[in-house]
Amino acid sequence: MKEKQLINLIKAVDLMARPEGISINDLSTELGINRRAVYRLIETLESMHFPIYNDNSESERDKPWRLQPEYVKKMPNISVPEVKLTFTEMLALYLLKGETAIYKGTRLEAEAQSAVDKISAFLPPPVFKQLDKIKTLFIPQSKFAKDYSGKEAIIDILADAILKQKICMVSYFSFYDETEKQYLIEPLHFFESNGGMYIFVRVPKHNSIRTLAVERIQKLDKSEETFAYPENFDPEKLLESSFDIIYDDPVSVRLWVSPGQAKYIRERRFFQNQAIVENKDGSLILEIETSGWDDLKRWVMSLGSEAVVLEPKTLKAEIIKDLKQLLKRYNNNKS
Repeated sequence: MKEKQLINLIKAVDLMARPEGISINDLSTELGINRRAVYRLIETLESMHFPIYNDNSESERDKPWRLQPEYVKKMPNISVPEVKLTFTEMLALYLLKGETAIYKGTRLEAEAQSAVDKISAFLPPPVFKQLDKIKTLFIPQSKFAKDYSGKEAIIDILADAILKQKICMVSYFSFYDETEKQYLIEPLHFFESNGGMYIFVRVPKHNSIRTLAVERIQKLDKSEETFAYPENFDPEKLLESSFDIIYDDPVSVRLWVSPGQAKYIRERRFFQNQAIVENKDGSLILEIETSGWDDLKRWVMSLGSEAVVLEPKTLKAEIIKDLKQLLKRYNNNKS
């Protein structure tokens, strides 16, 4: 089941949970799909034993489809202060659970599983079994994931500080100079990259946005002092503009890619700002605008002889220098 189908499934159940239910025509309008697709969606829900039904007293065109009232009534009982879960919210949470391996082995994973176990008690058994099958369509990848066991308390403090906009004192181990530093931060957002958890913070002393790797935070103390969210800071735009997680001066790059590697480049969009110029021999020129000099250089070098930097000359020179040093090391370590 594709992402769009899952979204339509959840929307449909949400609309059916309304007291008045919803007709086929209205479902077609709300979901932006034709009537035939709506009927297929209803057949899918019925085959999964969702607790839905229709009012046979109405005409085929107008009869409303509804979620059985007993399941709707149960939802207000699952709540924390000011938070209540609907039937469809529970479905969404259950489907999303397990999509990331970043918390594997931590208390957070156990807590998430506990929440899912409680939620599953309110789902009809046949639905529960079908949802388990849906989960197996996509296997979450834990390879290269970082280990966050023992960091749960720090993650909890950071989450609370983000929500309440509290300034924190952090002790952070920097790989750059192999030292542990202490300074004030204003935690802004968590984000995930390549199996690792990172956090955007603002450092008041330098009035700058920085990225911290959560596993390198040695100690964290939350103060009662609040901060104002930085104006004009767009975390999504920042993430899109960089090659990976390093955000420095923007760079324009022209990269020749061999015919063999070009087919892989064509099938995906690597950068927000990119253009492809096709060559007659099947190779291509990839033109990109990004940031993160070192991350970009490592990616280019990972392509080996299948890619050559044309511009900027400084990046090309750095790669040549690194390749010479690599060749020298191999020659000095012959076995």
